[in-house]
Amino acid sequence: MKFKNYLLIAFITSLLFACTQKEEKKVLTDYTKYVSTQVGSLSDFRLSTGNTYPAVATPWGMNFWTPQTNNNGDGWAYMYQKDSINGIKQTHQPSPWINDYAAFSIFPMTGEVKFNEKERQSKYTHDNEVAKPHYYSVNLETYNTKAEVAPTTRGAIFQFTFPKTKDAIVLVDGYNQGSFVKIIPEEKKIIGYVTNNHGGVPKNFANYYVIQFDKEFTTQGTWNGKEATASKELKADRTAGYVKFNTKEGEVITARVASSFISHEQAEINLSREIGNKSFEEVKNEAQYTWNEQFNRLKVEGGSERSMQNFYTSMYRTLLFPRKFYEYDVDNKLVHYSPYNGEVLDGYMFTDNGFWDTFRAVFPFFTVMYPELNSNIMSGLVNTYNESGWLPEWASPGHRDCMIGSNSASLIADSYLKGIRGYDVETLYAAIIKNTKNHGPLGSVGRMGVDYYNNLGYIPYDVGIHENTARTLEYAYDDYCIMKLAEALGKPQAEIDLFAKRANNYKNVFDPSTNFMRAKLKDGSWQTPFIPEAWGGAFTEGSSWHYTWSVFHDPAGLARLMGGKKAFGLKLDSIFTTPSIANHDYYGFEIHEITEMKVADEKYGTGQYAHGNQPIQHAIYLYDYAGQPWKAQKWARKVLKDLYSPTPDGLCGDEDNGQTSAWYVFSALGMYPVAPGTNEYAIGSPEFGKATMALENGKTFTVVANNNSDENVYIQSATLNGKSFNKTYLTHEQIMAGGEIVFEMGNQPNKDWGTAKDSAPFSMSGKL
Repeated sequence: MKFKNYLLIAFITSLLFACTQKEEKKVLTDYTKYVSTQVGSLSDFRLSTGNTYPAVATPWGMNFWTPQTNNNGDGWAYMYQKDSINGIKQTHQPSPWINDYAAFSIFPMTGEVKFNEKERQSKYTHDNEVAKPHYYSVNLETYNTKAEVAPTTRGAIFQFTFPKTKDAIVLVDGYNQGSFVKIIPEEKKIIGYVTNNHGGVPKNFANYYVIQFDKEFTTQGTWNGKEATASKELKADRTAGYVKFNTKEGEVITARVASSFISHEQAEINLSREIGNKSFEEVKNEAQYTWNEQFNRLKVEGGSERSMQNFYTSMYRTLLFPRKFYEYDVDNKLVHYSPYNGEVLDGYMFTDNGFWDTFRAVFPFFTVMYPELNSNIMSGLVNTYNESGWLPEWASPGHRDCMIGSNSASLIADSYLKGIRGYDVETLYAAIIKNTKNHGPLGSVGRMGVDYYNNLGYIPYDVGIHENTARTLEYAYDDYCIMKLAEALGKPQAEIDLFAKRANNYKNVFDPSTNFMRAKLKDGSWQTPFIPEAWGGAFTEGSSWHYTWSVFHDPAGLARLMGGKKAFGLKLDSIFTTPSIANHDYYGFEIHEITEMKVADEKYGTGQYAHGNQPIQHAIYLYDYAGQPWKAQKWARKVLKDLYSPTPDGLCGDEDNGQTSAWYVFSALGMYPVAPGTNEYAIGSPEFGKATMALENGKTFTVVANNNSDENVYIQSATLNGKSFNKTYLTHEQIMAGGEIVFEMGNQPNKDWGTAKDSAPFSMSGKL
């Protein structure tokens, strides 16, 4: 009896505690109302306006969900221009070019069971569709049925509203490449696993799912990819399972879903922990609250409705990747299935990221706003190295052969140099050093052309290594980061000096006769003919117009090569005044990045500035180094205004794991991390009257722009914590200490503000 009383007391206490916790929940401003998850989804292979899909997710969630308008396996799963939906898919896709893995879909219908995507698809209209980070709903006109979904980190809850029918159906499609489905009527449950992928997985890879319904089935069946079967359990290259219900008009059927990369048992644990008996509204509201917790960390005001929509949609995109690829076992221990060796191991794991894109702004944003997350990601990098022997330059979920560079060095150095701890930095340093000495198992892992680079100081054009000059430039920047990290870790001076020397290797591919970066042959002569606007070949998804500026760590050194500060400024001007002509002989056709540059130039007069791709996104801020910060202010605001829109065609190129969005978030705050691995953020022009950054250390940093408007884009003067401020950069330490920077804005440039030599941001070789 005493034991029962103790249980009762414990239960009541926990209930009171839960209620107290609920009551103490902070009241948050709802910023999800500004977010449209469909921004960038009016895209295709030929022209990207984002190449996004409307991800229903929690921040950095292990699983996302998206409506599917195209066939299974199509990288462009959801295209805004399509008028039919054939499933709501659990997706892990970081990019249409990388494609998806571990996907399956859930779809309601009525009448006859239809398995094929084209046969089962339903008409819909955007007028009857709601797409938010925490909620998606759509009316499926063909079936007079409504589908709704709300996410958790590793699961989701669905609601299906059916008409009166004896044939209300929910179909689960396991796709191809091997899947399993089992229907358990007595438990009102479907379980299964899927193994579809596009590379980067061990042999035992699988995504195990469990779907719990709240209503008895009237019947059920399966499909083996060719024909229907009455079997309740099926394994084949492609499987599907369905259950039927007898429904009244407007009856709602709920399905609670979770998955795991470890086992069905772990999927059940995830389901119980994250959803349990919660109602649809509870899950939906919790997901919305989770997003608003993040958005309320960074409050902007004093901007137009359009700007608010652009800002919080961009922040939503910035917080989707990398994906949490870890789970909590029955003892609540943090574990992960390794996409590298197939084992279940302790600790953090993150995936779905290409550092070639995201080292530029996404991860620097995390160092400011999410240092704890950044620390966890670093721990995940340690695990990746221990499990695969390499750092993950492009992971989805394991190593993928995509893009160039060894930019993990930038992430790691930037994290450590900004004081973020809690991970084994010595292991990460050893991993970085291994990269500098080895060509990895894939072109994107380690350093392709490493022997040429280390011995000659550049990678030649004529030795069979594509994108050689781009690699040289990126390795040189990464070597600067390694040098700084080596200094911080107290490594031998000879090691520091080696990387200091290599950080200058960018000079080896600069041609002073043309003022461009240029491919060089093994014998030291220049590659001919030289065509500055030739995309590819020596460069990655760009031309010399774009890669000439890839000297993040030493813009002043680049300016000296060009003839000094004035010549550097004129060369920057020429980016925007030179027509967007491009040579695409290397590809054999006009790739979408070229098309996007041309479209932007035709509409907005941006010349060779190809903001739709990453290599040149920092170039606007190089005016700060040239002593002409008013031009950085002008162009930053122009790009914010012209090249971003809260519409389905609202981006000017690939969104790329949040990088293009993170550029917007930083730039709207009036700053940008030109060179991660330094502690500085170059100043542009704030878009909002006020932005308040609530930092994890309890401090608040505020950016105020008085008299700000679409016309008043120029900084007239500034104060930092009440004192006159004439620098064109903020330091990480200044931001993290909290305080307030106030800009006075006007419609004409103040060519005296920020133009002194010591006003310029850091360059490795010293300021101009």
